[in-house]
Amino acid sequence: MNKTNAMRQLDKAGIQYEPIEYEVDENDLSGMHIAEQTGLDPNLMFKTLVARGEKNGPVVFCIPVNAELDLKKCAKAAGDKRVELIAVKELLGLTGYIRGGCSPIGMKKKFPTFIDETAILFDKITVSAGVRGCQLMLDREGLVEFLSAVLTDLTI
Repeated sequence: MNKTNAMRQLDKAGIQYEPIEYEVDENDLSGMHIAEQTGLDPNLMFKTLVARGEKNGPVVFCIPVNAELDLKKCAKAAGDKRVELIAVKELLGLTGYIRGGCSPIGMKKKFPTFIDETAILFDKITVSAGVRGCQLMLDREGLVEFLSAVLTDLTI
């Protein structure tokens, strides 16, 4: 597999990761499908969702693939009155990533990033490598530090 931008940034920062490849099903881009394919616990697999706040602009949320985002909790975490998920058609231009391959690592700009507090239950978690077909397993603490992320309650 070719190195993704996310992998190159982790390499440059000296953060170790393990790429986990899987078969892409264009009809099912869900994290649960990936968990079934890879045999990974869906609780340690984090999907990346991008929202826009009323006042503060774009913000990134990482939550377990089997969880649902609570927009009220997200707005509070981001210090905004309201946040709404961005439209899929905006994702590539804003982040450099496509749906099903959006990583919190290596976006076009550094946005405020929040990771669901359940990540503390695991030493290692996965996030997208920045392409469909690959997840990155890496140290949770290293990821949080690298992204300057905040761990908080984000799910319903």
